[in-house]
Amino acid sequence: MDNNAAELSMLAVVLGRRIIPSSVPRWAARRRLLPMIETAKLNGVDPQAWLADTLARLPDHKINRIDKLLPWSWRQ
Repeated sequence: MDNNAAELSMLAVVLGRRIIPSSVPRWAARRRLLPMIETAKLNGVDPQAWLADTLARLPDHKINRIDKLLPWSWRQ
Protein backbone atom coordinates (compact mmCIF):
# COMPACT_ATOMS: atom_id res chain seq x y z
CA MET A 1 0.00 0.00 0.00
CA ASP A 2 1.11 3.54 -0.57
CA ASN A 3 -0.16 7.02 0.14
CA ASN A 4 0.95 8.75 -3.06
CA ALA A 5 -2.40 10.46 -3.55
CA ALA A 6 -2.28 11.98 -0.05
CA GLU A 7 1.29 13.10 -0.57
CA LEU A 8 0.52 14.69 -3.92
CA SER A 9 -2.35 16.65 -2.43
CA MET A 10 0.10 18.17 0.05
CA LEU A 11 2.69 19.22 -2.52
CA ALA A 12 2.34 22.94 -1.75
CA VAL A 13 2.98 22.27 1.94
CA VAL A 14 6.01 20.16 1.15
CA LEU A 15 7.49 22.83 -1.09
CA GLY A 16 6.89 25.43 1.61
CA ARG A 17 9.11 23.53 4.06
CA ARG A 18 12.19 25.12 2.52
CA ILE A 19 10.98 28.57 3.48
CA ILE A 20 9.68 27.82 6.99
CA PRO A 21 12.25 26.66 9.55
CA SER A 22 11.56 23.25 11.04
CA SER A 23 11.96 24.64 14.55
CA VAL A 24 8.50 26.22 14.41
CA PRO A 25 6.31 23.90 16.55
CA ARG A 26 3.02 24.59 14.76
CA TRP A 27 4.48 23.51 11.42
CA ALA A 28 5.89 20.36 12.96
CA ALA A 29 2.41 19.46 14.17
CA ARG A 30 0.84 20.33 10.82
CA ARG A 31 3.31 18.11 8.99
CA ARG A 32 2.14 15.19 11.06
CA LEU A 33 -1.56 15.99 10.83
CA LEU A 34 -1.86 16.82 7.14
CA PRO A 35 -1.17 13.29 5.85
CA MET A 36 -3.76 11.89 8.26
CA ILE A 37 -6.34 14.48 7.20
CA GLU A 38 -5.71 13.90 3.49
CA THR A 39 -5.93 10.12 3.95
CA ALA A 40 -9.29 10.54 5.69
CA LYS A 41 -10.56 12.71 2.83
CA LEU A 42 -9.43 10.17 0.23
CA ASN A 43 -11.35 7.47 2.10
CA GLY A 44 -14.56 9.51 2.17
CA VAL A 45 -14.40 10.18 5.90
CA ASP A 46 -15.01 13.56 7.54
CA PRO A 47 -11.48 14.37 8.81
CA GLN A 48 -12.62 16.45 11.78
CA ALA A 49 -15.06 13.81 13.04
CA TRP A 50 -12.57 10.99 12.48
CA LEU A 51 -9.69 12.77 14.20
CA ALA A 52 -11.80 13.87 17.18
CA ASP A 53 -13.22 10.39 17.65
CA THR A 54 -9.86 8.69 17.21
CA LEU A 55 -8.11 10.96 19.70
CA ALA A 56 -10.92 10.44 22.21
CA ARG A 57 -10.82 6.64 21.87
CA LEU A 58 -7.05 6.25 21.70
CA PRO A 59 -6.15 6.26 25.43
CA ASP A 60 -8.19 3.17 26.29
CA HIS A 61 -8.10 1.43 22.92
CA LYS A 62 -6.31 -1.93 22.71
CA ILE A 63 -3.01 -1.75 20.82
CA ASN A 64 -3.72 -4.94 18.87
CA ARG A 65 -6.97 -3.38 17.54
CA ILE A 66 -5.45 -0.09 16.39
CA ASP A 67 -6.33 -0.90 12.79
CA LYS A 68 -10.01 -0.25 13.63
CA LEU A 69 -9.17 3.45 14.11
CA LEU A 70 -7.65 3.93 10.65
CA PRO A 71 -9.72 6.03 8.24
CA TRP A 72 -10.56 3.20 5.82
CA SER A 73 -12.01 0.99 8.59
CA TRP A 74 -13.33 3.68 10.94
CA ARG A 75 -17.02 3.81 11.69
CA GLN A 76 -18.59 6.33 14.02
